[in-house]
Amino acid sequence: MLLREFILSDKKWYRFWRHLFFWLLWGGYFTITRYFNPMVYQTTGKFPDFWKTVVETFFFLFPQTFIVYPALYFILPKFVFKQKFGLAFLWFCVFYLIGITVNAFFLIFVPWSKMPWIPNADLFLTTSTFPQKIFMAYLGSVLGLLTAISLASSFKMFKHYYLKSLRNQQLHKENSEAQLRLLMAQVQPHFMFNTLNNIYSQAQEESPKSAKMIMELAHILRYILDEGKKDRVPLENELQMVVDYLNLEKIRYDQKLDLHYSFPENVSDKVIAPLLLLPLVENCFKHGASKMIHKPWINIKAELNKNSFHIKMMNGRRDKNISVEERKGTGIENVRRRLELLYKDSHSLEIKEDTDVFIVDLKIDLKPLKSEATFIETETLLAYET
Repeated sequence: MLLREFILSDKKWYRFWRHLFFWLLWGGYFTITRYFNPMVYQTTGKFPDFWKTVVETFFFLFPQTFIVYPALYFILPKFVFKQKFGLAFLWFCVFYLIGITVNAFFLIFVPWSKMPWIPNADLFLTTSTFPQKIFMAYLGSVLGLLTAISLASSFKMFKHYYLKSLRNQQLHKENSEAQLRLLMAQVQPHFMFNTLNNIYSQAQEESPKSAKMIMELAHILRYILDEGKKDRVPLENELQMVVDYLNLEKIRYDQKLDLHYSFPENVSDKVIAPLLLLPLVENCFKHGASKMIHKPWINIKAELNKNSFHIKMMNGRRDKNISVEERKGTGIENVRRRLELLYKDSHSLEIKEDTDVFIVDLKIDLKPLKSEATFIETETLLAYET
C-alpha cells in the first residue's frame, strides 16, 4: 500500500483504515495525557492503571464523533470549502454543543462506580451539588472535543487543498498540450479564411445556398480559433456559435429536418468555458438526425436562472442506433472530462437513451462576467473530436 494512495484515495477500504489509524493515533495521545493527569495523581497519590486508562479513553472517544464527522462530511465541504464561513461557524457551534452535551451526559449519568475497569471518570464529579456536576462535566468535555475536531479538520483540509493543487497541475498540463495541438492545427489560418472568402465570392454567383453555408462555416471556424484558446468566454458568444452551427445544418438538411431551439436572451453577464456545448449539439446531428431516413427531429432548449444554466437536447434515433458507450469517441467523453476539471462540484450531466429518443441534460453553475478575473488561468481548448 503506497502512502500517497492511503492518504488520498476515496476507496472505502482505504478510507476505513485511514479513519481507524486516526482514532488509534488520537486515542493513544489522549491515553497518555489522561494517564499522566496531575489531578488524578494529586487526588489518589499514584498514577492509574495504564490498561484501564486505555479502556476509559476509548470509551470517551465515542462522543467526539458527534462533532468530528459532521465537521468532516457536512461543515467543511458544504460551507468552509465554499467560503460560507458564517454558516460554517453556526453549524460548528450546533454540533459542538451536541458533542459536549453527549460527553457530559456520559460523565454524569453513567454509573462509573459499578465499572471497575474504568478508573478515573468519577474524579471529575466529586462535587456535591448537581449544577456543579453539570459545570464540571461540560468543562471536562470541552478540551478533548476541541482538540479532536482541530486535528481531524486539519487532515481533511490538507487533503482537500492538496487534491485541488493536483487538479490545477493537471489543468496546466492539459492547457499546454491543448495549446500545442491548437498551434499544430492552425496552419496559416489567414490563408484559410482568405481562401474561404474567395470561394464564398465565387459561390454567391453560382450557388447562393453554398455561399451561405460557407459564411456560417467561416463564423464557426473563426470562433474556434479566436475564442477557443480562452479560459472563459461570454455565454452570449457561445450560444451564438451554436446558433451559427444550427443554421449551417438547417441549410444542409433543407426542409427534411424538424429543428426547434430556444435560448435565453439576457445572458450578457455570464461566462462559460468555450466549446463545451458544440460537441453535444453536434452529436444530435451526427448520431441522431443523420441516421434517420424519415422525419429526423431535434429539440434544444436552454434556460438561465440566476447563475444556473440549463440546456436540454433531444433528438430522434433509430431503434438500432449507436449506443451511449459507442458515442464516447465523438466528443461526449471530452465534455465530461472538461466539466469534471472545470466545474467539478457545480455541474450535472445526464444522458438518457430510450427506444426512439436520445436526451442530453446539462446543468452548470456559471460565474458572472465581473468575477472573470478571479478564475485561475488553467485551461484553454482541449482537443475537439469530430
